[in-house]
Amino acid sequence: MTSGVPGAARAAVPGPGLLRAGDRVVVVSPAGPCPAGLLDAGVAWLRKWGLDVRVDAHALDTHPTLDYLAGHDADRARAFEQAWTDPSVAGVLCARGGYGSLRMVDLVDWTAVAARRKVFVGSSDTTVLHERLWAHGVPTWFGPMVATRAFVEDTDARERLRAALFTGVTAYRGVGLVPGVARGVAVGGNLSLLDAPPPPGAIVLLEDVNEEPYRLDRMLTALRRSGWFDQVAGLVLGSWTGCGDPSAVLADRLGDLGVPIVADTGFGHCEGQLTVPLGVPVEIDGGAGTVTVVA
Repeated sequence: MTSGVPGAARAAVPGPGLLRAGDRVVVVSPAGPCPAGLLDAGVAWLRKWGLDVRVDAHALDTHPTLDYLAGHDADRARAFEQAWTDPSVAGVLCARGGYGSLRMVDLVDWTAVAARRKVFVGSSDTTVLHERLWAHGVPTWFGPMVATRAFVEDTDARERLRAALFTGVTAYRGVGLVPGVARGVAVGGNLSLLDAPPPPGAIVLLEDVNEEPYRLDRMLTALRRSGWFDQVAGLVLGSWTGCGDPSAVLADRLGDLGVPIVADTGFGHCEGQLTVPLGVPVEIDGGAGTVTVVA
């Protein structure tokens, strides 16, 4: 059992913070509505891990006219902010993605959020929240969410999340696509939701789901035209489930950037997905296909 003070006497491992049995976590729904059954099942797993789980009062809300949103924007923003600024809470875990984080992100008091360090887990649509957090110097975990089948039904993905949250991630690997070695802060997430430009010298992680190759081409071309990739030090590519065979477009749109690229690393919308850290320094080797978290 912990002292109740998030971060107290934590192990010094590289990554965006760890949890331990007895820690309080809050489940929030910053994007789309979540099925009550999946939420209950996900919470049950968290409790089996020994966590003190609280579910935000608005977690099961649905917007009265826009049924793809988990309630009103202001309520979702307030739920996230209150969970984050509560000194008794060690972690904020997202229930699911869908769509909606972009609508609430500007309603959050990011100065208040940045004043505290918490464990944060989300992926997909919550890429927008990851961006704001690492922009304020807060590292995060990009992994499966509590009220999704990727957490409840995928044993490998769930166990990889548990291992990341309780012991950390020091390295993972994929396939070398463009050789070279680079070091920088890991940022990124879901390609279609990227908003803020990466900091100079960043290592950018990219993945997406259910986007045809021509749509990936459009997104990547738009980012190239905006100069988004101009100061990137390297790229790490995850899964492209439901995207056909995107290998040609990825090679065409990213291969000439002159930076190391590691592909097929297994984070994102895929079976057995990895939980990977963002907002922390990593070193990638595009020849060996490795990503190493730098202490």
